[in-house]
Amino acid sequence: MIVVDSNVVAYLYLPGEFTAKAERLLEREPEWAVPLLWRSEMRNILALYIRKKLLDFDAAYRIQREAEALLADREYDVDSFEVLALARDSGCSAYDCEFIALAKGLGVKLVTQDAKLRQAFPKLTAGLA
Repeated sequence: MIVVDSNVVAYLYLPGEFTAKAERLLEREPEWAVPLLWRSEMRNILALYIRKKLLDFDAAYRIQREAEALLADREYDVDSFEVLALARDSGCSAYDCEFIALAKGLGVKLVTQDAKLRQAFPKLTAGLA
């Protein structure tokens, strides 16, 4: 099992420079875990694609549903104290620290392309390879 951030989930469904890497990651590590926050972040990414006319509403909704199905039973609530402490100590956003808190709690790595997050938490993170 690994934790993935919302952008990694988006890379899987929205064609771009990291899509092939996200697909390979899913093949190698098929059990992806996420904090509940991922749903809102993914919706926000899809809403941006709709506004930019890169996706129509139906396609965006289908992607959201497919991603929710992929991550069913591996969505977790995280402890607010832990998230706030991680944010305080790292200077990273509380949003990002939800993913770190989950990885730390599960004893696994967070896969992210976020350079600031990887720099702040090098032992808990890995990039797409």
